[in-house]
Amino acid sequence: MKLKIAIAFIFIWIGCIVAISFMEAWLKFRAPGVTLPIGLGIGRLVFGMLNKVEWVLLFITTFGIIEVAGKSKTAVYCFSAAAIILLLQTFWLLPALDARAQQIIDGKSITASNHHLIFAILEVIKFTVLFITGFGFLKHIPDKS
Repeated sequence: MKLKIAIAFIFIWIGCIVAISFMEAWLKFRAPGVTLPIGLGIGRLVFGMLNKVEWVLLFITTFGIIEVAGKSKTAVYCFSAAAIILLLQTFWLLPALDARAQQIIDGKSITASNHHLIFAILEVIKFTVLFITGFGFLKHIPDKS
């Protein structure tokens, strides 16, 4: 039962990434009246909350997959990669992006940076490894028929 819940949470996590990182992040700037500072303020709030939700999902999922972790090395490696990416985003990229956004909101000029591109690439990788993880563990659900 724990494994089924963990797999469900992996796919919920994937849904969060798709909804926020792949849709909301750029769509908000297309809404009428949303200026760059307003969009960045919304983004800071939304991505900060997404990060907290991702940590909850990681924690819950970890306990659910422990019982079958030895049966699917690929899924475990992919899940570990997602955890490492989340660590990088939490402690390096999000603080750097947040500081840059605040400078823009405050009307200051900033120098070019690759942080946003790196974050986007890591989101694609995280999506991919979570997808592999979810399907990798699906085959370990006991057949009750």
